[in-house]
Amino acid sequence: MRENIEQRACDLAVYIIDNQSTVRAAAKEFGVSKSTVHKDLSERLPHYNRALYLQVKAVLEQNKAERHIRGGMATRKKYRGE
Repeated sequence: MRENIEQRACDLAVYIIDNQSTVRAAAKEFGVSKSTVHKDLSERLPHYNRALYLQVKAVLEQNKAERHIRGGMATRKKYRGE
């Protein structure tokens, strides 16, 4: 069971780094909840693979800084009927 969680955390990190994706997109791709993705990446991954954690942390910080822009684009799309 432990290896499975460790592998999932590493796979999630690699997916987010390679695709520059959001936590929500990664959760959907792997069939887990957003909470699970956050816990795997923020609490478990630093113990297993510190270098990978630092890379994924940079992507997540960038996503956090840009989330207000994505929200505005989604609202615009919604009201334009696209």
